[in-house]
Amino acid sequence: MASGKFITFEGGEGSGKSTQAKLLADRLRAKGIDVVLTREPGGSPFAEQIRELLLSGNLAPHPPLAEALLFYAARADHMATTIRPALAAGRWVICDRFSDSTRVYQGGAGGLGADVLAELERLVVGAGQPHLTLILDLAPALGLARAEARRTGPGDVACAEADPYERRDLAFHERLRAGYLAIAGAEPARCAVVDAAEAADAIAARVWSLVESRLLAGRP
Repeated sequence: MASGKFITFEGGEGSGKSTQAKLLADRLRAKGIDVVLTREPGGSPFAEQIRELLLSGNLAPHPPLAEALLFYAARADHMATTIRPALAAGRWVICDRFSDSTRVYQGGAGGLGADVLAELERLVVGAGQPHLTLILDLAPALGLARAEARRTGPGDVACAEADPYERRDLAFHERLRAGYLAIAGAEPARCAVVDAAEAADAIAARVWSLVESRLLAGRP
């Protein structure tokens, strides 16, 4: 997996991960780099089916371990079908969410033990950790407001329902933010925190600066 580069975007609801992932992919392609843009849960046919199940809002009550197992089942297929083959072929992979989301959503905020998640990570991801993880940091109240605005059409008519995670209380989202910042503090060689309260173009410029300095240094 050493040929290509693996970049992940992480952050709470409404932090702009999908937008920034696409902007980065477009800029790398403009430099002639072959990029695969993907997401979690999802990124492969089987994983997309699990995504639909998880985000449907129709699941019966279940413990954090059951939820984490669904995420890692999707991740196992995503790794085997999309991520590992792309990296082996020398392509760059940009993923909207990855393992850190499970660590904070089902772990730090959901109550599942870190030892359990570490074992799942060893079995499914192993040495396939991202080369760079960009954590888009945003106050949860602002992120949730952005997510709500995204779902609202003209005239304040709702055009989509909030997913099960967006519907969690503010305290849950505060724990998410704390979890992401703790990961960034513990793994500075892999992670970089980006202020997601700024305008999208300013965020994109900061993201590009980090990618240039950490992954593109010395590349023509």
